[in-house]
Amino acid sequence: MSQLTLSSAQHIIQAALANARNHHYKPMGVVVLDASGHLVAFAREDGASMFRFDVALGKAWGAVGMGSSSRVLAQRAKDNPNFFVSLASTAQGKFLPQTGAVLIKNAAGEILGSAGASGGTGDEDEAICIAGIQAAGLVAG
Repeated sequence: MSQLTLSSAQHIIQAALANARNHHYKPMGVVVLDASGHLVAFAREDGASMFRFDVALGKAWGAVGMGSSSRVLAQRAKDNPNFFVSLASTAQGKFLPQTGAVLIKNAAGEILGSAGASGGTGDEDEAICIAGIQAAGLVAG
């Protein structure tokens, strides 16, 4: 697979949300972006706050834009805060370097996009994204 399909994106989201329910996490929002940072699919569970889309999008957009998980970006932001504040400004606020988004890769290691979640802790958000990506037969990175 060289391109992320709507079907794959929806599979990622459904599996991520199923994982969240299995762990009894708070209501989640999950977003899937393609390799260019364009929205492929999004879902917000009943009871999730209105911020879930924007937070999940910012995490996923940053991950795919910088080519690494938002966990890595959060650590890098601690070490170089001025640069990351500038990135957020340049991105019109869409860039959010907080744990909760991972890259979506094919078996060859090519980046197809990213998945980001919001609603739980950063670790919970990241974990459901990884579970969703793996359930779709893709590689989380």
